[in-house]
Amino acid sequence: MRVCVIGTGYVGLVTGVCLAHMGHDVVCIDNNQAKVELMRSGQSPIHEPGLPETMQSSIAAGKVSFSTDLAAGVEHGEILFIAVGTPSLPDGSTDTRYIEAVARGIGASLTPQSGYKVIVNKSTVPIGSGDWVRMIILDGMEASGNGKSANFDVVSNPEFLREGSAVFDTFNPDRIVLGSANPKAIAMMEQLYQGIIDRKFAEDASLPTVPVVKTDLNSAEMIKYAANAFLAVKISFINEVANICDRVGGNVKEVSRGIGLDSRIGNKFLQAGIGWGGSCFAKDVSSLIHTAGDYGYNAEILQSCVHVNKQQRVLVVEKLQQVLKVLKGKTIGLLGLTFKPDTDDMRDAPALTLIDQLDRLGARVKAYDPIVSQSGIRDGLSNVMVETDPERLADGCDALVLVTDWAQFKDLDYASMAGFMNNPVIIDARNFLDPVAMTNVGFDYRGMGI
Repeated sequence: MRVCVIGTGYVGLVTGVCLAHMGHDVVCIDNNQAKVELMRSGQSPIHEPGLPETMQSSIAAGKVSFSTDLAAGVEHGEILFIAVGTPSLPDGSTDTRYIEAVARGIGASLTPQSGYKVIVNKSTVPIGSGDWVRMIILDGMEASGNGKSANFDVVSNPEFLREGSAVFDTFNPDRIVLGSANPKAIAMMEQLYQGIIDRKFAEDASLPTVPVVKTDLNSAEMIKYAANAFLAVKISFINEVANICDRVGGNVKEVSRGIGLDSRIGNKFLQAGIGWGGSCFAKDVSSLIHTAGDYGYNAEILQSCVHVNKQQRVLVVEKLQQVLKVLKGKTIGLLGLTFKPDTDDMRDAPALTLIDQLDRLGARVKAYDPIVSQSGIRDGLSNVMVETDPERLADGCDALVLVTDWAQFKDLDYASMAGFMNNPVIIDARNFLDPVAMTNVGFDYRGMGI
């Protein structure tokens, strides 16, 4: 099928490249010329495992191309994905100006001769945006002198990709959600995803076919928000349990294991630590709280979830104060900066909160991250000495904090690192390391709820 993907961030680029890998004819549109040239050369602008290889093979096969020409992309695609950013505004509502700009651009490019188009909201958008996007497209058509007679439908097809495993998640989804009132649009989307539905690209092709949730626009949009909000609540819940464990002498890892075996609860997202970060949870929970408020409802559980998450980051600083007392003049080393492993994404990373708090308290902050240390990225890191290896990080530190659970942090030479430190203290903010092993090599180990 002929596909146009507008926006080449984490969602748009992964979606476009994976659809091309399936054999579809894909054009990816972005208004950043330098980024387009980079992608044309086969280089990914984001760090995402498996993406560069999939991208290069799809380019070589002639299945994906990159352009700044929105009108040409609209003309090419029978299915048009809107995959631009929807960041939060200061009041917690969603900034939809990029969606609006793209919708107007699509409208200006549609004519009565364009043929039937399915326009897909892939971005996470506030409930009701499907009808709003349709209105904006029609306005764009009218403003460009093309009338309002083009034949199109809007479909909500939310993404459920995890940064660091987005390519895997595309080909191995738990479900595909399609929201539209028109069976024709739903049928075209099912045709587009048939290879994924049939597990032709799955890691385990013997699994049953992927469930397809066919529903209305508003419900599809709500499914995305409800899923992310529930996961955020689950993390905040286990962090509250961890904080109680710290006070009563329990081990939250054992508690998580025990409750996770209950089929009604499940063991995923029950890892206590420093809390959630990244671009999705904070934005989506805030947007859902704001939407509830617009309709006269106070979403108390969601508000508490956000509060607990903010407090969890501060608790790491409190643990440092418990062992080091005054932090002024001390040197603290952070192991990891990105909000999760296998990504270069620093958006709402817990490390940034730690840096701000430690700087405020007069501590000197050093950091090492497998990606950031090599990338030259310094946004939000002006007061941080970014080291190029773990030993340099440990040198002269009064404590280390493991912030991001990168797999390679399991196998560092911690005995050597302890020897470089003023005080061999480590706060394991992800409960990632073996407390006994760390104690055996000389560290004063402190976990979260252990």
